[in-house]
Amino acid sequence: MNYDLVLCGVGGQGVLSIAWVADHAAHDAGLYLKQSEVHGMAQRGGAVSAFVRISDNPVASDLIADGTAGMILSVEPLEALRYAKLLRPDGWIVCDVTPMVNIDNYPDLALLYRVLFGVPNLVAIDATRLAQKAGTPKAQNMVVLGAASPHLPLPAELLEKQLRELFEPKGERVVRANIDAFR
Repeated sequence: MNYDLVLCGVGGQGVLSIAWVADHAAHDAGLYLKQSEVHGMAQRGGAVSAFVRISDNPVASDLIADGTAGMILSVEPLEALRYAKLLRPDGWIVCDVTPMVNIDNYPDLALLYRVLFGVPNLVAIDATRLAQKAGTPKAQNMVVLGAASPHLPLPAELLEKQLRELFEPKGERVVRANIDAFR
């Protein structure tokens, strides 16, 4: 089993927290993994991405070639499309539909959605609204991870376990809100 996962979004949306949860769940499952990440101008709303390669055999490289990713998991719709060339033909895009309009020339939303909703395997969710409903708008990343979990080669129970470990230092209220968002 080899599974390539592209995580993307904008600085502050929790892309690296998703990577942490996925990485630790893969390790907990006894799988091999390699991860790379790009922070860009993350603190100023710039693009953030992480490549996570999971396998039952040792992984030699952390790079994902065009047309090989099993999933693009995005917390921002434009960022999902930025990495679409990496997706394999039967791969999935899972993303929040709420744009983070952080650049002057952000594309027209109607055009953006026309392209996004033309993808054959798409899970598009209003993760921002669902995160607020779960108790914290900061958990939109965990909503997207939860929506992606049925298509990942990792048991949801392990993802939840690692999610709990990640947020445990912040207190039970934060843990509960993120688990509710994931679910």
